[in-house]
Amino acid sequence: MGGGDYFSTYPATSNASLDVRVQAAIATQPVLFPIGSLDIDALRAQYDKVMTVLPGLNESVARVEDRKIPGPHGEIPIRIYTPEGEGPFPVLLYLHGGGWMLGSVHVYDDFCRSLSHRTGAVVVSVGYRLVPEYRFPVPLEDCVAALAWTAAHASEIEGDARRIAVAGDSAGGNLSAALALYARDHGGPKLSYQILMFPATNAAFDTASYYENAVGYGLTRVQMQWCWERYLAEPSDGDNPYAAPLKARDLKGLPPALIITAQFDVLRDDGEAYAARLYQAGVPVRAIRYLDMSHDFIVGLTLLPQARHALDQIATTLKDAWK
Repeated sequence: MGGGDYFSTYPATSNASLDVRVQAAIATQPVLFPIGSLDIDALRAQYDKVMTVLPGLNESVARVEDRKIPGPHGEIPIRIYTPEGEGPFPVLLYLHGGGWMLGSVHVYDDFCRSLSHRTGAVVVSVGYRLVPEYRFPVPLEDCVAALAWTAAHASEIEGDARRIAVAGDSAGGNLSAALALYARDHGGPKLSYQILMFPATNAAFDTASYYENAVGYGLTRVQMQWCWERYLAEPSDGDNPYAAPLKARDLKGLPPALIITAQFDVLRDDGEAYAARLYQAGVPVRAIRYLDMSHDFIVGLTLLPQARHALDQIATTLKDAWK
């Protein structure tokens, strides 16, 4: 993607090599998504172990509560983080990553605490149904139900229904973008902002970043193909904008967006292409590429200064939007 007054890099240089600390983390972590594995429980256990032993920021919030809310396919677990202070607070609906098949509200606990602490928002973390047991559109339908519940019960959780944003990383970034599209197309609930971190926006694997970063940087091209094959119920679903938001014909009227990408990530160009489409549609958008980082560094490597910088950017962006 070229320049434009919506696009910037961090650091503000023309290029940078992969941070040596990221290289070390990639080298020491086990390979996830083993191709051809059908033991999804073992895969999830491995992912949970990797994610939960990572050092966290352990930032303070006033209260954490687990609930189950109704959904079209049964109950949906959510975890609610209430910040210090006096409400009503703005609300951030968080949709976790993990290739649509991994992750949980528990795995993302430390990250969601940081989001609530730094934004001053009630964070509602959604445990949507996972693939391959539940393929598209079921995970998205859970997210749609969670947004509707959050808007209807905002005052009950000390939230402000007029200030609800959505955020997600990787597969959660995909679901966040799709949820914003769905809410626009179906009359709400209205979202005030969307934070898309490393979003998968297209079920194609032909961008420069898919080839430049195909192997050696954590998430691989083959792994993403494997994830998409399990997310989509039918190959034709790859043309459905609620599965692949980049396929949407019209992006007008969507909420403002902050899109964060990483130089050494197969999904870099997916996210930046979506940012360009939003910009062309007149949607206020900022796209920031972290030049020395790889996929999902904000969640997986929160102790790095780049990750904390990105968290601060997210917090500042949302606070400004909620003024």
